[in-house]
Amino acid sequence: MNDGRKQEVENRINQIVDTVEKYTRTERHIEQNQDIISSEQMKHAEEIQDARKREIDTLKDKIVYGDNYKEDEQQNIIDNMINAAGYIKNNGENMSTKDLNNIKDKQANRKDQLETF
Repeated sequence: MNDGRKQEVENRINQIVDTVEKYTRTERHIEQNQDIISSEQMKHAEEIQDARKREIDTLKDKIVYGDNYKEDEQQNIIDNMINAAGYIKNNGENMSTKDLNNIKDKQANRKDQLETF
């Protein structure tokens, strides 16, 4: 690993630690003050926490898989959708209803995943 990559990974780890500390601190505040927090404040806190969870997951993926992780994952999903569509086209008539529905559900999930990228 070259020096630039080491520094990048170190910075991302520091960012994860910082984000996890903020997440934990906010969770603690929510627990301690849940009886006096308004519903608007609670909703806002939940939105912030969700964003922090996504940030943590993204940083973990970038550290483990590199910057191209999302692009590779997106291409894998597209390839799987194409392959499954071909499988349904060629074998759909011979499949049980349960199996066919499972594949269609997986296709719908893949479509949803693509939309999140």
